[in-house]
Order: sequence, then C-alpha cells, then structure tokens
Amino acid sequence: MTKCILIVEDQEDNRIILRRLLSKAGYDLIEAMNGEDGVALALSKRPDLILMDIQLPIVDGYEATRRIKSNAELRSIPVIAVTSYALSGDEAKARAAGCDAYVAKPFSPRQLLAKVREFLPTGG
Repeated sequence: MTKCILIVEDQEDNRIILRRLLSKAGYDLIEAMNGEDGVALALSKRPDLILMDIQLPIVDGYEATRRIKSNAELRSIPVIAVTSYALSGDEAKARAAGCDAYVAKPFSPRQLLAKVREFLPTGG
C-alpha cells in the first residue's frame, strides 16, 4: 500500500517542489496551507508522515505539532519540520514541540527524500 504524506506548507512554490519530488518517489500526498487545517487533516486522513513548515498562518507549525503529538491517536505519526528557521536553537525548539526530525530550507531534494525515507523506507 502506498504511503501517504501530509504536507503543511503555506507557500505554493514550496508545495509544488515537494509535490513533484514526493509524488515522483511514489508517495500519495495531501496538503494543508495552515497549521489548523494540517491538524484537521491529520485527524481525518491519518497520514504516514507529516512535513511541517513552522511559519504558518492561523496556527504555526510548533503549535500544530504540539496538537498532533498530544493526541494519542496521532502521536506515532512522524513529523519532520521543513523550515527556513535555521538559526541556532531553532532545531531544538522544533524538537521540543514534538518534531521527530528537522530539515532546513533551502533543502536539497536528495537530502529531503533521504530524511523522508528514514521514516518511510519505501514509496509504494
């Protein structure tokens, strides 16, 4: 069965890049443009992995991740922060919110795909 990834990203250009990379690798994708919708989609669709931007409208990625990780039914879903927040301490802050991994933007497609495959070994 094909693995499903939830992309929570407000920038269309970034969603296009992620969509092309991950769909070509064989993953099914669902997308949200803000943290609130991301949490709702996580609840309704139960993805196998979540790629979470941090700087999001309505609810930021930190809070969205905290909400996901505080729900017993969603807690086991890995969350990878994919963010331009790349200053000292930002990775620790993302992990403190519950993110399982961290990828700084701009990322290389190979680097991001390798990180996804750490959690989802096969795309299909």
